[in-house]
Amino acid sequence: MTKKVTFTSTFVDISSQLKRFVSRIVQPDDVEDIVQETFIKSYEADLKQDIQFTRSYMLKTAKHLALNHIAKWDNKFNESLEQNSELPMLLKSMQLEDEYTSKERFLLFCRATEQLSASIRKCFILKKVYGMSQKEIAEKMQLSQSTVEKHIAKGLLQTLLYMREHDQNINSQNNTTPAPLQPLSTQRVAK
Repeated sequence: MTKKVTFTSTFVDISSQLKRFVSRIVQPDDVEDIVQETFIKSYEADLKQDIQFTRSYMLKTAKHLALNHIAKWDNKFNESLEQNSELPMLLKSMQLEDEYTSKERFLLFCRATEQLSASIRKCFILKKVYGMSQKEIAEKMQLSQSTVEKHIAKGLLQTLLYMREHDQNINSQNNTTPAPLQPLSTQRVAK
């Protein structure tokens, strides 16, 4: 029992030295794992055989574990985000693509709303762009709330149909199969 206690106390005594030693070989994120694995491997070896120089054995074990860790194939190609110089450029190009797509969709939305009649367009834009309530729109335009509701529904339907038709035309020009369309609501929209 005292042998195991001395083994553990030796590890506790040199753990900070092991961490410094291992930190010279591996990335800072891996130091703690290597030191813990050093204890486990050393303890297992001590159970199988009598280790006379525990301190030296642990240092050698830590060294070999650290060297094996950096020699692994997956660690050779595992760069941190700070070290990867291509990542900011890739993220920037993805942001540009997303921004371009977003602007394209907004322009399509604007073209779709231009096709609406004046009163429907105004109700629809006040609701969807400015976020006004139906009651506020009704007061502003001097219409009943049910009329505003019908105008918004009609604007939504016509805008959706316009944008779907545009997407189908683009897909047919590019010879691609369009994504399956979601069925429209079966409620009848006032014309």
